[in-house]
Amino acid sequence: MFAFILSFALFLQDASVAILAPQPGETLRGLIQIQGRMDSPEFSSAELAFTFDASASDPAAGWFVIQTFSQPTANPIIAEWDTTAVTDGDYALRLRLTLKDGSFQDALINDLRIRNDDPLPTATPPPTLPDFNFQPPGGQPAESAEATPTLLVTHPTGTPLPVNPASLPAASIFTVFWQSASVVLILFAVISLLLRLRKN
Repeated sequence: MFAFILSFALFLQDASVAILAPQPGETLRGLIQIQGRMDSPEFSSAELAFTFDASASDPAAGWFVIQTFSQPTANPIIAEWDTTAVTDGDYALRLRLTLKDGSFQDALINDLRIRNDDPLPTATPPPTLPDFNFQPPGGQPAESAEATPTLLVTHPTGTPLPVNPASLPAASIFTVFWQSASVVLILFAVISLLLRLRKN
């Protein structure tokens, strides 16, 4: 219960600073609009910066400033980031709000993937279906503005295959079955007779 209250208090404390866009996992190209919030009544200054994603949790990591703020901005778009100025890779964004008492609050977004050098994905067009001209019952077929494509199916003609010498006609299969059944019955009768004679 104490942990919940503490996490809720931290949430309320950091609710005045946030990065709303982009979000973790997004792929970024070109000029990116960064949306955020920094509406603390104790606002002193703010700084938007980026670093390599792997070093975002390191207190000694080098952060590169995108923009500084001497007063809060009411516009949800707080800055524009030209991602073509950095090499492709995974980055993190940080909006740091410095308060009047010298303390600060951070909003951190990890796993931002800058991919300016990768080719843009091309959309695959959906397959087009032929326009079938259906005839309503008792009426004439509707006229189509476009020609209805005709599907031509051709069957290749070739030399017929020779008869398989290993194939058996159905009559031969039944004959073999009944002969086998007869042999089994005769063997069963002989074995039964021998068992009776031994008992006597």
